[in-house]
Amino acid sequence: MPITEEAVLKALSRVIDPDLQRDIVSLGMVKNLKIQGDEVSFDYELTTPACPLKDKMRSMAEEALKGAGMPHFKIQMTARVRQGKEIPDKAPIPGVANIIAVGAGKGGVGKSTVTSNLAVALSMLGARVGLMDADVYGPNMPVMMGVNDQPTQMDKKLVPLMAHGVKVMSMGFLLDPDQPVIWRGPMLHGVMKNFVSDVLWGELDYLVVDLPPGTGDVALSLAQMVPVSGAVVVTTPQEVSLADTAKAVAMYKKLQIHVLGLVENMSYYVCPHCQARDEIFDHGGGRRLATEMSIPFLGEIPMDIGVRLAGDAGTPVVKRAPDSELSKSFLTLAQNLAQQVSVAALAE
Repeated sequence: MPITEEAVLKALSRVIDPDLQRDIVSLGMVKNLKIQGDEVSFDYELTTPACPLKDKMRSMAEEALKGAGMPHFKIQMTARVRQGKEIPDKAPIPGVANIIAVGAGKGGVGKSTVTSNLAVALSMLGARVGLMDADVYGPNMPVMMGVNDQPTQMDKKLVPLMAHGVKVMSMGFLLDPDQPVIWRGPMLHGVMKNFVSDVLWGELDYLVVDLPPGTGDVALSLAQMVPVSGAVVVTTPQEVSLADTAKAVAMYKKLQIHVLGLVENMSYYVCPHCQARDEIFDHGGGRRLATEMSIPFLGEIPMDIGVRLAGDAGTPVVKRAPDSELSKSFLTLAQNLAQQVSVAALAE
């Protein structure tokens, strides 16, 4: 009995995406289906190239076909990041699928370090990534990403600089490095408008935005201008940080920005000489707060001198030492974040 397209789709409809909890056929993940004799071939289009369950999802599709009596098949794994949800009265940035805000309730938790490594990790996993340094009071991305040239212009728009596979725009490119930023709210709003409207971002899967710490004007301006796919909040484990983190999460919810998850930075320290582990700032507070506030916990990042050395050298550690355990924690963070973006984009 010849194999039909209907039979193939029926078999694959039994494969349920573990994150989205829907079958891959109704999600539109089965593309370019072809049947030649007894061989089935198709493209399996994931919602992100950073999917951590790629191998598992392929195996599930293979088992479904075998169970339906189709032992001969070719599955090409591909990926296309879905566009974030439309939000009334907020125009998307042309070409940008998802805008991800990274914030913190207080300074000193390593937010910019997490942001730079997260952006580079997403790029290393195959995504098209931009990095907007909106921390205008302390624009650190020129140092952390190792770029400090003047952006060029094209069609009356600024062209982002490229660093480690990521498009970068920062106020630090436009100011004297010794010049302090002493601006009121309306001026900050103007800067955000320029970074959104007057930068040639091009085609991006993710635009990662490094916000100033706290609950100030920049986050409000971003929320008013563009459809933000969600926010990542960075904390350290101790109570003094967690209290401010809870306020930051509450702010995003009040601004109707979906909280994609919480990151616990400086989660623990492992001595490079004796391998003893110390929890300098306590441990587990981020996971506990995420549970209490019913938001995803994206991962723990240890305290390590390699992070500081890499940042000062202008090459984020995830790129400088990609095989290290430290870098693997950032790559896992990027994968977990990509999952949450996909869930948010396709949620009904």
